Amino acid sequence: MGARLSAERPISLPVPRLFAAMPVTALASILHRISGVALFVGALFLCYLLDLALDGEAGFQRAAGIVSAPIGKVALWLVLVAFAYHLFAGVKHLAMDFHIGDGMAGARFGVWVCLILTLGAAVAGGVWLW
Repeated sequence: MGARLSAERPISLPVPRLFAAMPVTALASILHRISGVALFVGALFLCYLLDLALDGEAGFQRAAGIVSAPIGKVALWLVLVAFAYHLFAGVKHLAMDFHIGDGMAGARFGVWVCLILTLGAAVAGGVWLW
């Protein structure tokens, strides 16, 4: 009397397959939440840099050194990308509050516009930083 697995039993999908199975609107919602958290952490980083920069010439040089280092540029770029995505997704949500693009086809179109604009902002921010 061995236990047999039923065909109706739910399975656990690996994360890449799970994301591939989601509609693009669900991914956009998850990205919007992630970008909000990234902005919170990024704001702490930017406040730290501001505090350093306002601490006199030595602090300013240290803040400039952090921003000019490769890891500092990547951190600053990630904050800029998170800001861009969160801004574009927020404008999309604001438009949906006015019933602009609140149908499924309009929502998908709005997500793709948001992603394309974020990609453009990411490239522009990368060119600006490097």
